[in-house]
Amino acid sequence: MQVRGDLGDIVARTRAGVEWTEAFADLDPAAFPMLSALIPYGDAMFNQRQVPLLLAELGRLPDACGGAWVAQAREMCQVVLNGPHRYLWFLGD
Repeated sequence: MQVRGDLGDIVARTRAGVEWTEAFADLDPAAFPMLSALIPYGDAMFNQRQVPLLLAELGRLPDACGGAWVAQAREMCQVVLNGPHRYLWFLGD
């Protein structure tokens, strides 16, 4: 995960990634529209208006989908919210 500015400059980064399990693949897209945007091999970007929705989804994520990445995603969301023109990127393989 990375937080980038408008020009692609990296503001913050973490090495943790989403743990792709069967439970994660089975999330209902209607209940988790932000997290449903993530795929293992592609990139996904969330802007400052989407990050609060993503945080809400992370707060109700089933335990089977959790892991160290969730706490780090929350931290990256706060970095996005604490400055202008920032975007949270999930980077696929």
